[in-house]
Amino acid sequence: MRYLWIKPPDHFSAMANRRKSFAAFILILFLSCVNRLQAQEEFIPRPARLITSLPFSTFTGGVVVVRALLDNYPDTLNLIMDTGSGGISLDSTTCLRLHITTQASDKTIRGIGGIREVRFVYNQRLTLNGFQIDSLNFHVNDYDILTSVYGDRIDGIIGYSFFSRYIVSIDYDNSKVNVYSKGYMKYPKGGYLLKPTIVDLPVQGAMVRDALDINSRFYFDTGAGLCLLLSSDFVSDSALLIPKRRQLNTQGEGLGGKTDMKLTVIKELKLGPYKFREVPTCIFDDEYNITSYPYLGGLIGNDILRRFNVTLNYDRHEIYLLPNTHYRDPFDYSYTGLGIYWINGQVRVGDVMKGSPAEKAGFHVDDVIMAMDNAFNKTIQVYKALLQNAGERVRVIVMRSTGLQELSLRVRSIL
Repeated sequence: MRYLWIKPPDHFSAMANRRKSFAAFILILFLSCVNRLQAQEEFIPRPARLITSLPFSTFTGGVVVVRALLDNYPDTLNLIMDTGSGGISLDSTTCLRLHITTQASDKTIRGIGGIREVRFVYNQRLTLNGFQIDSLNFHVNDYDILTSVYGDRIDGIIGYSFFSRYIVSIDYDNSKVNVYSKGYMKYPKGGYLLKPTIVDLPVQGAMVRDALDINSRFYFDTGAGLCLLLSSDFVSDSALLIPKRRQLNTQGEGLGGKTDMKLTVIKELKLGPYKFREVPTCIFDDEYNITSYPYLGGLIGNDILRRFNVTLNYDRHEIYLLPNTHYRDPFDYSYTGLGIYWINGQVRVGDVMKGSPAEKAGFHVDDVIMAMDNAFNKTIQVYKALLQNAGERVRVIVMRSTGLQELSLRVRSIL
């Protein structure tokens, strides 16, 4: 039998082609929608996950200190949480005590007291409340000055190498640091989101006002136990200060040692929508250009930042500020010109500023502080707190080579 094929009319062929074209269109549209949904799923970040919470202590100026373990060493270390550090570091004395081998490098670090070459300890593991952070390279520096300032051993500093890996929330109300994985973070209501520039240190715009209103950029520095630190070049070139603004002699301590400063106040600091009036301010000759002037005017320290619960999200270039219970704490306007340090288990006088109340009271460098008012053999933190009562007179008993001597120190105000 032969099969006879009959050619269909042209309009039937056209209809079949249209059906094929429509089916192809539907298939393409479907695949496009699937691809778009997949792309959206990939774009939506995962929620940040709480990894660990750890308690912290606060030292002078609200500086945050946490406890941690290094690799397999049994001793617990005291580490400062410092956004003003571009890495992570260990104290040279701590390395000697724990017999940690260090290696030479050609790298240098700049601090308030100078520039130094640093050694390194490579590929270490840090444990925070049971949570382990691997593959950390610590540079090694001498933190004896910080130990003597705070009266407790400072074994190192946690900086960018840590903050860049996680989202870190510093809760000053509950004295806890909460560490989250990277991802979508829903910030609590009632605060303000800053969008700083972050390369290794956060840089944030702010306004300072005294004789003039000046907008500039500042380091966001949780490791600095002060309100505001400005370079003298910035102050001079901007004509910021009221011409007859009083400036008192003081000293600051940091990487590299001590440096001379001037202590004064400015009328206002505005950070985002938050305004602080009559702000204690330190001014120094930035010989080593740690403030990168003229790009920056200085730094905003932790005596401002501790007034917020702070969330640091380096991955998204975000810092979230939520005013806390310390937001309206009064500033410390006291001035004595007396520098005291914890040295070999004793609180000793290290600095007496010329023309200061301390000089007028008769203090000598190397005096050992035995008591202040009714506080005998107390910590340096207790003594510093007693020297923060502007307008009051403090009775101080010191030991020197000639024996015990009682001195009367009048605490001045910088206002």
